[in-house]
Amino acid sequence: MADPDRCFPSRSSGASGLDCLGADVTVSVRLAVGTDLGRRATFRLEDGPCERASTARAWLTLPHSMFTLNAHHASVEVYGGEKPLTKDNSFKEIMTENEKQRLTGDEEIIKELCVSNGLCHEKVCQEGSGEMVLEMFFSGFPRMVGLSLFPRLSSLTIVGQSISSIQGLEYCPLLKELWVVECKLNEISGLHNCVHLQKLFLYDNNIQQITNLEMLVDLQVLWLNKNQISDIQGLNSLVNLKELNLADNAIESLGHSLDPNINLQDLNLSGNKISSFKELTHLARLPRLRHLSLKDPQSVPNPLCLLYNYYIHVLYHMPHLQRLDTYDISSKHLKDTAESTVLKKMMYYTMRVRCAQRQFDELKAKLRQQRRNQIQIPEEKIRVLTHMLRNMECELSLVQSAGKKSGEPEDLTSDLRNDHRHEQKLQHKLDALKDRLTFWEQRLKEVEAGHQHDVALASDRRDMMVHFLLLELETVGNIRFEEGNTGEPWFTSCYDLLLSRFCAWDYKPYHITGIKINRIIRIHNRALRQCFQDKVHALLCRQEPSPYSQNYKRCMEYLFYVPDPEHSCESDEILQILENGFKTADAYKALGRERAVPLSNSVSLSDRLRMTFIQKKSCSTSGSSPEDPLPFRHGQLIISKVFLGRSAAAKEGLPIDCDHYPKANSVYLSTCSKEQEHTAQTAPDTLCPSSLLDSCDCRQRQKLWYMFDHEMVLPEYLVDFEYVTQDTSQPDSPDSPSSSHASPADAPSVSRAELDLDEDALNLEPILKPHPKLLSLDEKSILAVARANVLSQITVLNLHGNSLNKLPEISRLTALKQLALSFNEFTHLDDVSHMNECVRMVVLGRLKTLTHLDDVLVMEEEAAAAVQVAARSRINQASLMIHSRTDSERPRSLSLLSSAHLLTQISPSPWKHSQELESGWTTKITALNLDGLRLTRLSNLDRLVNLRWASFDNNELTRIEGLEHCPLLEELSLNNNSISRLEGLCAMHRLTRLSINSNHLQYLDGDILDQLPNLHFLSVENNIISSLHGLQRSRSLFELYVGNNDISTTRDIYHLKALSSLIILDLYGNPLVNKLENYRIYMVFHLPSLKALDGVAVETCESETAKDVFGGRLNADMVAEKLGHTNYRDLSELNLQSSSVRMVDLTPADLFSNLRSINLERNNLTSFSGLIFLPNLKVLSLNYNHIESILPRQKVQSHMSNKQVLYHKVSSSGYGQQNSRPSREGLTDNLEPLMSSLEVLHLGYNGISNLINLQISRLTNLKALFLQDGLDGLRRLRELVLDRNRIKSLSENSFCGQGVLLDLHLAENRIRELNHLQPLTELRRLFLDMNKIQDISELEKLEVLPSLIELSVVGNPVARRSLHRPAVVLHLSTLQVLDGMTVTLEERTRAELLNNEAQSSSSGGEITLPGLVPLVTRPAPLRGAGTHTLVPDQQDDTHDVSRYKKQKAVVSLLRGVQSDFNFRQVRGSSNHYMTALQQTGYRVLSTFSNTDPETRSVHTHTHTHIQYRSLCDVEG
Repeated sequence: MADPDRCFPSRSSGASGLDCLGADVTVSVRLAVGTDLGRRATFRLEDGPCERASTARAWLTLPHSMFTLNAHHASVEVYGGEKPLTKDNSFKEIMTENEKQRLTGDEEIIKELCVSNGLCHEKVCQEGSGEMVLEMFFSGFPRMVGLSLFPRLSSLTIVGQSISSIQGLEYCPLLKELWVVECKLNEISGLHNCVHLQKLFLYDNNIQQITNLEMLVDLQVLWLNKNQISDIQGLNSLVNLKELNLADNAIESLGHSLDPNINLQDLNLSGNKISSFKELTHLARLPRLRHLSLKDPQSVPNPLCLLYNYYIHVLYHMPHLQRLDTYDISSKHLKDTAESTVLKKMMYYTMRVRCAQRQFDELKAKLRQQRRNQIQIPEEKIRVLTHMLRNMECELSLVQSAGKKSGEPEDLTSDLRNDHRHEQKLQHKLDALKDRLTFWEQRLKEVEAGHQHDVALASDRRDMMVHFLLLELETVGNIRFEEGNTGEPWFTSCYDLLLSRFCAWDYKPYHITGIKINRIIRIHNRALRQCFQDKVHALLCRQEPSPYSQNYKRCMEYLFYVPDPEHSCESDEILQILENGFKTADAYKALGRERAVPLSNSVSLSDRLRMTFIQKKSCSTSGSSPEDPLPFRHGQLIISKVFLGRSAAAKEGLPIDCDHYPKANSVYLSTCSKEQEHTAQTAPDTLCPSSLLDSCDCRQRQKLWYMFDHEMVLPEYLVDFEYVTQDTSQPDSPDSPSSSHASPADAPSVSRAELDLDEDALNLEPILKPHPKLLSLDEKSILAVARANVLSQITVLNLHGNSLNKLPEISRLTALKQLALSFNEFTHLDDVSHMNECVRMVVLGRLKTLTHLDDVLVMEEEAAAAVQVAARSRINQASLMIHSRTDSERPRSLSLLSSAHLLTQISPSPWKHSQELESGWTTKITALNLDGLRLTRLSNLDRLVNLRWASFDNNELTRIEGLEHCPLLEELSLNNNSISRLEGLCAMHRLTRLSINSNHLQYLDGDILDQLPNLHFLSVENNIISSLHGLQRSRSLFELYVGNNDISTTRDIYHLKALSSLIILDLYGNPLVNKLENYRIYMVFHLPSLKALDGVAVETCESETAKDVFGGRLNADMVAEKLGHTNYRDLSELNLQSSSVRMVDLTPADLFSNLRSINLERNNLTSFSGLIFLPNLKVLSLNYNHIESILPRQKVQSHMSNKQVLYHKVSSSGYGQQNSRPSREGLTDNLEPLMSSLEVLHLGYNGISNLINLQISRLTNLKALFLQDGLDGLRRLRELVLDRNRIKSLSENSFCGQGVLLDLHLAENRIRELNHLQPLTELRRLFLDMNKIQDISELEKLEVLPSLIELSVVGNPVARRSLHRPAVVLHLSTLQVLDGMTVTLEERTRAELLNNEAQSSSSGGEITLPGLVPLVTRPAPLRGAGTHTLVPDQQDDTHDVSRYKKQKAVVSLLRGVQSDFNFRQVRGSSNHYMTALQQTGYRVLSTFSNTDPETRSVHTHTHTHIQYRSLCDVEG
């Protein structure tokens, strides 16, 4: 090969021929032989033949300006134009005019190339070899020429040319960077020699496929954006590719096309048509991907970018990304948020899937019960008939055997047994019994077939629902399925639509009378809906006018679709349609159907193909008469929203194809067309409504529709239906669409005639006499029954119809082949266990040294088989190699499978049986799935020190063992074993998920759970757990599944209150669920962190209802939660301050019989509530509550007349007040005493406003009552009644806050002094009757009450014979009523006159005027220091009259008589102390009722302490 740096002489050098004759010249030629196109060859150009050139015909490819060749100097055939050059013609003579122009154009291109890059065209041959970078912009040149001048080129940029293919790069083997952009490339070619290429930019061309890149193994950057690429392919060899730009193409799916590009770091897929999140999950297999763009600002976003949770999905599956769609997502907080969101969704859908499985299990249980009910009569009849049949067979056997034997002594029945007629009767009865047995066995088969059919249907529905849930999870909620009910308007509309499109006449040949809707599921597919809306919008926005532009809704229609099983290549076509939409028209054409999406507006038309196919299949498999007369009874149908657009009627004889209807969006075919009639004639077994032309006019509206664009068909509903025939029930109403599960094999009721036939068969002659029954079995009885002499000779033994429960001698029958034990009393068959080969194999597999077992020699083949069986039930090297994986991370997949299941499902085993395992290979194992291997124990796992995910489901394990050397274990599944205890888990501190469903667990060991600090998921369903004690120590739990156990007490719920992170709880199937009233809101209240309970999300309204119902309820469970134990009878004190208690329900009270003291301060109690039932309570502290009364306030009656309602609203209405408003004295009459043991009661700071309603008098044994801060908060108080207490004095702060008080009642107390009344500036009425006021000077202190208009001091020592009146009238100028009698002007004048006379005579000595109390006051008696707390006064209540001086009467007799009369009137009045207030006023009542003297004496001498710290000192 010549030196590539050598250049060729140019034409300008004057050489007319070949000036380099005799030299080695490198010429690019294209050989016409073989496939070596474009091979570079070296020719020796000289006179005479050339060996190498003589064997090939070549075309010159060098430009004319670079090389001119005279053909007579070369020994090759050189073509110039269409004629070969010969020795007689020259190159110039043969060249056509076009070729001349082309050569001239190539020279111009080279000149432009030189100018653009600053090169001299004349010296390009010398200087070109040193150029490494060339650029050419927007020149419009049609091809690539002149590149052979630049053999050392490393970078080539061509922009904006008219190039359609890449040429000439074979001269540039050192090229590393190539730009051919904004050109017209149709394909990728001409790069096979550029093996060193690292960067390739081919964007903005017309490339449709990625090809011819296999040799570019060093390529690192590839830009193919803005082309027409629809599939990613041809990149498998580009293992070093780091940057790939495929933006603005037509890519819809990714698949595994990028899996080999493990070094890819930057990927741009913006502006494509990727619409499914499933496609993005494939990118998670690119470990080094850091930058991903799906919604670049310069491109149109992919459809999936408009879906919900787009960023969440990408961040979860590709946590290593640093930039997404120009956004920086390197923040750990963002990725943690995404992962947390996805994990919560996976928790939610795990719960939903379990709920679907539970519903299926419940339905199976109902179907089993239904089956049991249906087979009850057949089984009973079969039992009776079989018993009789066996007896008849025994009798017949005896008769036949007796007839064959001879020489035997005759007995009493020998004549009968030998009677031929008797044998015929026996045979006749046997035949009759067999016929009846056949009938009932057939009935039993029908019931069983119906049951299996129903279970299969339920299973299919379960599987579909689980598929829907998983699809919702995988699409992060962008595809949702909503099961309808009658409360939804859309459900009713859909139901009515189906009924309106169903015509019973179409199904008349099948005797179908109706359709039953079992279920309607609404489909929310955001991607398909967005595509549908965009397509409709694009059609409506076209420039040309269309008939549907004005009112496009007229072109909207709901049509039906049912898959055709004969032409469908997918078994789950419905699921594919719901997820990805309908197939394209070409796809339907490939299946042998019309080139369009087939739809119909009729149920019968849409379902006819399915019905026909199933009917044919049923006939072919079961003969001419199939078992089920209606095998297509159950079906599914899709209701789609369709935009019909321009519609056209189908033309006869013209295939349905968009090419034949260019202006139509859809084509319809009426059922009454000739083509349809022809179809009915050629396929008579195909359901066709046109065959019933005279039956119904529905056919006029029934049409088949064909849509050319599948994106204009949006699936919205999936309907699960079944046809109703004449012999089945009528279709359900929409009120109960899925209430029943009828099947075609439901057994009809048994007729009386059939039962009579059984009786006739049983009563046929002969009637056998009962024979004696064997109660036990020994050798003699066996020989007698078998009629044999030696046990070893017995091959058949019939023990039918006896009372045996054991078979002690049966093991000696070594030749026994047939044993009949029907109709005995066996409960188990331990005596025949030696006949069980499985037991023998297990024993031999475990005891390998045995030579004899049960006195039977162990054969070598038998021992080998047993060892093989035993090997499969143990963990060995082979099982570890097959079922283990070595992945370091859990796959980022939205799957509900456990990690062990997922890894073994999607990853191949890293080990091969043929290879030699390296030492320590077990330490690489991270995942292990040993499900269903009949393992009896976990062993040989001590070397799996890096095991992280393990599953041992469906085995025979009884203990958790062998995992002590697996400290890294994160997930462990032990479902469906026989484990009874949680043990062997203490070393697994990293365990996050533990599943032990369907085992024998009885309790949860808290000590074990305490060793699992990271446990987030615990599932122990289908065990026998009776208590949740111990779970409180597993504080990291998020999900807890304890369904179908034995939890029965609410006390167990309190063990869960410590689980503050628990968000999903499932207790379904436990007795507590049905036992506890208001179970759901009870759980929601006590576990406020729950987001889902028993498979149903917790709504906000449920939380609010729970707070209203259970908030603040003090019951036994709450006490147990607070104290940590349930020893209620040992409680003597209970302190629950500040516990938000608003109701007490400590029942039964016997549990708290030893409770003596309760402190419920600072709670929300309004009454004593359930405290009144505690029998031995002595001290009760209820300070800082809202106590209004001892008993809860009764609700107002709801049934009241209008007048009564008015009276309750307006207290001054006067209606019925004289009867309905009880007096203070009679309010507490006849009330039963409460809390007889209570002695000390604290009611301070409760804001008590009415002591009468409080009903303190019912606490008859009360010794101390504390009412601190009784009036401080009552600053709007208008009336205060404190009558009949033992108030002795008024303190400084007694009325500091009652500045607006109008009426004050202090009658029948022990007040001697009237101090500290200054704050009562608005007081108008003061009642101080029956106190101990002795001096006039105390009354003069009332001058500080400027508004006082009424005063009553009747019954006080100072008021005897009304001698106080003049002084009081004189000092209280505003007083209008004194002691119930009006103060007149005359009386006030007389008082002033007397006062003046007394003052004028005071200088001459002491003068006592008649009727006037001396103005000189007595010294006030000394009181103890302090007025807040006083020792109870033990003096008698009788006033000491001797303390007062007798005074002469100066008033007239009439005045004295009137005063005495008024005094008596006041004492006898029962309502004297009651003063009416307006409706807005406030009052405090604190009086004892006017009881008889004996009762009053009891109140007077009760040693009860009442302490008002800010009001007064009180006794009583």
